[in-house]
Amino acid sequence: MAKKVKQSNPFRKWIIRFWLFIFSSILLVALIFFLASVGAFGEMPTFEELENPKSDLATQIISVDNKVLGKFFKENRTPVLYKDLPKSLVDALVATEDVRFFDHAGIDVHGTIRAFAKLGKDGGASTITQQLAKNLFHKHRGNIFYRLKQKVKEWVIAVRLEKQYTKNEIIAMYLNTVDFNYNGVGIQSAARIYFGKEPKDLTVEESAMIVAMLKNPTLYNPIRRKELTTKRREVVLHQMQKKGDISPKEYDSLRKLPLQLNFTRDAHDQGTATYFREYVRKFMKKLVKNDANFKGVNIYTDGLKVYTTIDSRMQKYAEDAVAQHMPNLQKAFFKQSKKNKTAPFINLKTKQIENIYKHAMKSSYRWKMMKKAGASDKDIIASFDKKTKMRIFTWQGEKDTTMTPHDSIKYYKHFLNTGVMSVVPQTGEIRVWVGGINFKHFQYDHAKQGERQVGSTFKPFIYATAINQLHLSPCDSLPNMPYTIEAGRWGTDKSWTPNNAGGKYGGKVTLKQGLANSLNTISAQLIDKTGPQPVIDLTKKLGIKHKIPYAPSIALGTPSLTLYEMIGALSTFANKGVYIEPFAITRVEDKNGTVLWTNEIKTQDAVSAETAFVVLKLMEGVTQSGSGGRLRHSFLKKSKIYKEVVTGYPYELKNPIAGKTGTTQNQSDGWFMGIVPNLATGVWVGADDRATHFRSIAYGQGATMALPIFGIYLKSLYADKDLKISNKEFTRPADLSIRVDCNKDAVNDTDNPTHNNSTPDWGDEDE
Repeated sequence: MAKKVKQSNPFRKWIIRFWLFIFSSILLVALIFFLASVGAFGEMPTFEELENPKSDLATQIISVDNKVLGKFFKENRTPVLYKDLPKSLVDALVATEDVRFFDHAGIDVHGTIRAFAKLGKDGGASTITQQLAKNLFHKHRGNIFYRLKQKVKEWVIAVRLEKQYTKNEIIAMYLNTVDFNYNGVGIQSAARIYFGKEPKDLTVEESAMIVAMLKNPTLYNPIRRKELTTKRREVVLHQMQKKGDISPKEYDSLRKLPLQLNFTRDAHDQGTATYFREYVRKFMKKLVKNDANFKGVNIYTDGLKVYTTIDSRMQKYAEDAVAQHMPNLQKAFFKQSKKNKTAPFINLKTKQIENIYKHAMKSSYRWKMMKKAGASDKDIIASFDKKTKMRIFTWQGEKDTTMTPHDSIKYYKHFLNTGVMSVVPQTGEIRVWVGGINFKHFQYDHAKQGERQVGSTFKPFIYATAINQLHLSPCDSLPNMPYTIEAGRWGTDKSWTPNNAGGKYGGKVTLKQGLANSLNTISAQLIDKTGPQPVIDLTKKLGIKHKIPYAPSIALGTPSLTLYEMIGALSTFANKGVYIEPFAITRVEDKNGTVLWTNEIKTQDAVSAETAFVVLKLMEGVTQSGSGGRLRHSFLKKSKIYKEVVTGYPYELKNPIAGKTGTTQNQSDGWFMGIVPNLATGVWVGADDRATHFRSIAYGQGATMALPIFGIYLKSLYADKDLKISNKEFTRPADLSIRVDCNKDAVNDTDNPTHNNSTPDWGDEDE
């Protein structure tokens, strides 16, 4: 009997090989993942790093109305929570980047298999979590082998992230890590830079554009490639419609909308409150250096929050007022300079002008950099006469041109600049800080740094001393005649007889009229009655730190002070005589909300509440019948100068305003200080060099240079009812014993050229 031959299954070995391949592949993948997890392919993030991923966070400067004024950063990143993201942004992200995001555990197996099968023709398979892993821990690119190794690590990290965080947290973290170009890292920066708003306020089409940029922020950039970005946005909107997030009708209407951008570079030298932000930067650097609570803190990477007293709305109104007035004033100055051979300087000799330019050269960035590089003075000076391409400031916007650095210095010396500061008298909080016309091109801060002669704005201190010491009334009168302080009195070397501007003399005038018309004869008589020392002592109580010379001439405003000092001192009169040192930063917190520093308010009694109120009533006279009356009346509506220079006139403000104009010798500085019950504001206008000024006092006085900025600004404040800027009377002390209502039986001065009860006197005043 024949032996049966056992037949073998020809497919058996292939089936075995197949399963061996499958199991081997699984084991290989498991081994690769294991090796990656233990760091065989490079260092992996620890549990602590996954729990608290290290990202550079920008320090934010936050206004009193909770707006971000600016940032300090290495990377311009400010984290946003999921609850602050609009639904449309999340929908657009998931529909376009990872449609199965809420179903997978970090790796989209279906998408990965599809990507391998089609060799990536229909796109990759990176989930949102994988992209987050890449952004957090593996940003560098390399060759294909490095990239494969990196991809494995991303898978491992993605799975770990999914275990560590919720889906919502992963979405927020991812959007906080994307670089959108133009110093915009993260969704908060992107929303501010491209649309000028917070992420929560993004519309559907704006959200779609942000997500459109994720594929390649450089390629799909709305500033560089508007048409390409619009097409990519349409793809995002189509994905949203396909997923059911928007209807076909919504898709059809949204895809047709143009890109409506509000592009603003989030740069330190651009935007709102630039001079103030630079002050904050210097303040923070000093704080970090000297305060133990800030040990190891970096203001550019550690996500601090600096809370300030600045009101973003008021700041904008002040900057707008500067932008309205200064171009016209500058235009008038350029026009007058055409016939001046030594322009922009007046009455300077050639040697003096050369010294000014030489000083400017040595202070320039070019000089410092060339000197650092080892260049000789001769070579550096020669470089200033070689034409070069540069971008210069104009009131019509920056302009590309070619000129020598020497001509550039001369060009910028023509410009008039300004400083504006507003303070709440009752708290000392600084609401507005304008340090100049353009921080990028003029970085000197005229609000806090600039020391200039204050002119007649100093006179209220003379009157306050006389009232406090002698109990004088605004209704008391003095002769308006030339007055001489003899040599030897108050330490003077020679006799001193100040002149009134315009030669206005005659009769008697009340103190109120004397201040309203800035009569030097009255100021001289008052300081002769009190002596200079009591005035100096009072200014110290009012917070003025600079040395005031012991001389009767201070009655005309010879001291050089900062706008910050002046507004702090004068605001005291609206706070019942109590000085509060102005401040702009309330507290500093770390990224977790822990308070690291708080401001300590400094106060001191300066004058009695009665004296403070009387001084305010005196200063009201300036805006009733003095040069400050331009705020109320429209008598100059047809004036050639006001038509040419002043924007927004007439202002026709009806409420009580305590004010004072000031003009220094040769019209180098124009001042206006204006006070209402809950806000004190100071404005200075002038050039960096005192030799740059108007020839005519009609153009160069404080009432023409500085007052219009105040008028435009205050009108804007009153138009915004939410700000609640007072238009009421100043609060009268209950125990007032000094007479302030002079109109009841005012001195009869019909022959006095400085006083007219019906028509304001537009007399110019100077030092």
